[in-house]
Formats: sequence, structure tokens, C-alpha cells
Amino acid sequence: MTSIGPSLMCADMGNLKSTVRELDQAGVDFFHLDIMDGLFVPNFTMGPDLIKQIRPFTDKPFDVHLMVMKPEDHIDLFIEAGADMISVHAEAATHLQRILQNLRNKGIKAGVALNPSTPVEELEYVLDVVDYVTVMTVNPGFAGQKFIPLMYKKIQRLRELIDKEGYNIQIQVDGNIGFHTIPEVIKNGADMLVCGTSCLFKKELSLKEAVQQLNTFLEQRNPQKEGMI
Repeated sequence: MTSIGPSLMCADMGNLKSTVRELDQAGVDFFHLDIMDGLFVPNFTMGPDLIKQIRPFTDKPFDVHLMVMKPEDHIDLFIEAGADMISVHAEAATHLQRILQNLRNKGIKAGVALNPSTPVEELEYVLDVVDYVTVMTVNPGFAGQKFIPLMYKKIQRLRELIDKEGYNIQIQVDGNIGFHTIPEVIKNGADMLVCGTSCLFKKELSLKEAVQQLNTFLEQRNPQKEGMI
């Protein structure tokens, strides 16, 4: 079962409300919102005020990906803005277990994001407080980068670790997730797809058409596709 989450950093910011409405009606499973501070990654993106503005236009979960230093200082802001799920980078968190436990205590799904070079073993002693892991399949910061091939192996190793330890944790993949990479990431254990310019935000297709095309592609590989959020 595979779920689809459009990456709103790839959307037309001037028409974000209508984009959210259209994607919601097209049947996406969640919305992925990248937050960048210009320090942890060399770029700036959305803030809590923007998230508040679009929150009324969908009931689908908001998955907030904090690519920021000291993520613990910003969590409450994004919960108040409407986040349902928050992932923090293992590389940016000094006390990762505390942050994840705090998210769960607040009723938020707790996620950990891993940069391409960060080994899955970083998660071994926090798996009991993790709901999902975001495997970055490109180096974070910019849209339109090429998929790093070794990430297929990383997804597989992460799935093996989760299954071995007996936890119910989803694997999200983020970065150049398109028709050429989706079959292999699913085969290796991913079940949440963050979708951007590689498969959803296409000039030649409406958003509805793009979602339908992607759903058809997934159903051909998994006839029982359902949202997992």
C-alpha cells in the first residue's frame, strides 16, 4: 500500500490555495511541506503563517519536514499552524529521542529524516518513538536534483532493520521520486512517496490528470493501493 504526498515547495506559490484544493479533490493522501532555515540547508522556504493560510482548504494530513537547526525550538509553532506529522533531521537534533517523544506526547506523528550519507543505524535506539522515517534520496535544499542510486540499498536496509525489530514504522522517500524511481523504492520497502516535479507538477498536465496518472501507475503494481496515513 503506497501513499502520495505532493511536495508543496514545487507548487506555484502564487496559487497555493487553489493548488491545495485541486490536489485534495484529486485524491492525494497527505501534503508535504518543506521548512528550510538557510542554515541547515542553503535555501529558505515556507513558514508557519503560510501553513496556517492553506490549512482550511483540506482535511488531509500536513506532513511538515523541518530542515532547520534546533528543530525543538520550532515544533510548537508548526503544531499551532496545523501540522499533523513532523519530521526532524537526525543530523540537526542534539536530543533526538526527547524531540520524538515530545511530538508523540502532543499527538503528532513523529518522523526522522536522514540525509543521504547518514546511516540507518542512527535510528536503532529511537525506533520505539518513531512513526515514519524520511529517507532523503537527494541532498536536501533544492527541487529538481537527481536520485542517488545507493539510496535503494539504504531503503532496503532500513526496512530490514524495522522489520527485524518488529516496529510499525512507515518509510517515506523524498527526492526525484518519479516513474523511473518509484518501482524500485517500493520494491525496497518505501510506502510514502513525496512527489514533486518528477511526477506531479508537470506543465503539460493538470494536477488532476497528474494524480490520476500516478495512481494508475501505482495500481498496476499494487491493486490494493490505499492511503496509509
